[in-house]
Amino acid sequence: GLRYFNVYGPREAHKGSMSSTAFHFNRQLQNDGICRLFEGTDGYANGEQLRDFVYVADCAKVNLWFMDHAHVSGIFNLGTGQAHSFNQVANAVIAWHKQHRQTDNRIEYIPFPAHLKGAYQSYTQADISALRQAGYGERFMTVDEGVSAYLDWLNRV
Repeated sequence: GLRYFNVYGPREAHKGSMSSTAFHFNRQLQNDGICRLFEGTDGYANGEQLRDFVYVADCAKVNLWFMDHAHVSGIFNLGTGQAHSFNQVANAVIAWHKQHRQTDNRIEYIPFPAHLKGAYQSYTQADISALRQAGYGERFMTVDEGVSAYLDWLNRV
């Protein structure tokens, strides 16, 4: 079994509000040049809540590896093993737009929604030690690499 962390990448638009932050930040920049992130909560500064963001192509590689190694069984976390802030994702999206669209964009912090207080995960990071011990040794894309590849596809550069 695989436990997926924050997967982002092509063909996720159907998820609507549950689409990735990279998807939403891209749309926000296209609409008005502003990435909107939550203000700080749970001891985290503005936009510094952390998630283990994993690019969908890396997830596909892991799935194919398990197909080729059918003798391996267990429950495995599928993430990069590294948590990154929402600020990092927003800055990667902004950097892509600056390079490809020559636009200046910015981040704006919005109030943390009251209905999410006490129910929001401010930190996720996959422990991928079991995946590594099982023999999967490929490296995962960084947030900058994954966001760039995704926006190339999403914006058809």
